[in-house]
Amino acid sequence: MRLAIMQPYFLPYIGYFQLIAAADVFIIYDSIKYTKKGWINRNRMLLNGAESTFSLPLKRDSDSLDIVEREIAAEYDPDKFCQQIRGAYQRAPYFLTTFPIVEQALHCESRNLFEFIRHTLVVTCAFLGIHTEVRVSSTIPIADGLKGQDKVLALCKQVGAESYINSIGGMTLYSREAFLHRGIDLRFLQPRPFVYPQFSHDFVPWLSILDVMMFNPVATIRAQLREGFDLIPGG
Repeated sequence: MRLAIMQPYFLPYIGYFQLIAAADVFIIYDSIKYTKKGWINRNRMLLNGAESTFSLPLKRDSDSLDIVEREIAAEYDPDKFCQQIRGAYQRAPYFLTTFPIVEQALHCESRNLFEFIRHTLVVTCAFLGIHTEVRVSSTIPIADGLKGQDKVLALCKQVGAESYINSIGGMTLYSREAFLHRGIDLRFLQPRPFVYPQFSHDFVPWLSILDVMMFNPVATIRAQLREGFDLIPGG
């Protein structure tokens, strides 16, 4: 069984969804610290030919809280957010098929940050035909206080993983020997460049999955999810 684990990101780039699709079970961390400078509640889209950041506004709260303890701000307006997306992409070739998915994702009943992001991931995965089992880290019993590689290894053991796949950015965080010692094959997913027309502008890579969906048919995206990456053995 192939396992992948990541923290939640808001409408992330295609590599995140390739990681989900490559796994049999995908675990989302909920009980880890929220970080302001990451991609937990923000991402990038194309606006007038250049990248532009969009984000979920958060209720003011302590920086020490976990993601699952943070809340979306009261002023968040899903209709206004959808109009922002419409203004950027209404001329895109697959706007009419993608925009209903955007509306469904952004109109989440929960204002809990983790639940909101999980909702957007589940909605997007369904549209893209990703059927990987998605689990939440806090529902899997492991010892308290584990961090980093030790926490990943404990989760691998609990779900019976034979292979662990991580994003390429984590290559320096994990020891191949530590995984092999426990009978687990360690691999890192490296997305291949995926270039497609973005109106008449120069291509801007690695934007939110929204951009990919607006400019590509679902069949093309699904092919990229299956084949558009390399699995590199842990060093």
